[in-house]
Amino acid sequence: MALLKVSCIQKNFGAKSILDEVHFELKTGKILGVFGRNGSGKSTLLKILFGTQTAEAGRLKMNESYYPVRKNIWHKSRIIESQQIGYLPQFSFLPKGAKVWDVIPQYLKGQEQDLVFQAPRMPKIAGRKVGELSMGERRYLEVLLIGNLDHPFLLLDEPFSMVEPLFKDLIHEFLVSLKAKKGILITDHYYHDVWQLSDRKMVLTSGKLTPITELEELIKAGYLRSIN
Repeated sequence: MALLKVSCIQKNFGAKSILDEVHFELKTGKILGVFGRNGSGKSTLLKILFGTQTAEAGRLKMNESYYPVRKNIWHKSRIIESQQIGYLPQFSFLPKGAKVWDVIPQYLKGQEQDLVFQAPRMPKIAGRKVGELSMGERRYLEVLLIGNLDHPFLLLDEPFSMVEPLFKDLIHEFLVSLKAKKGILITDHYYHDVWQLSDRKMVLTSGKLTPITELEELIKAGYLRSIN
């Protein structure tokens, strides 16, 4: 079992505080769902954890190793090169002009590469260009690529947004299969999908993460007006 422990993350944009003393723990074998309105700081938090954005204060610990997140002692490569955290950004990152079968070897080798080529529906799209894929096909491919990296922790920003039902189901199945060996953090405005997958839930409001256990708490937190 691996453990990711996040402590006292603070992030400001000018005079505005986005994250204020954010704390949480994530273990392999667990899925953590993070909910929050647009602009609440969810994507910013994921970027800080991955190492592409700095914070005013905070600490990141993976097992017995500490990684700084503060601006004045920032070493981005320490987190990225440690290969402990995989990150799916909110927006597509694959070259649109490349064919799928040429993209996969750029990320994975050997058995991991084979797992993507042999995944459900992949043989049907492997010969097409990334730019020709539907939103669901492209997001499914991206999740497969990031999920099969040899990282114990996985951060997913909007994996279900605008994804067709077929590929949403395939992403669900894949993430459940990954759970045995990875700790996964998911945030997405398709909250039913996140709620269904998550073992633990937290909502980000006023810069703080608060544990929740009932859907009604998302209304109290101002995230939802009603539960559909």
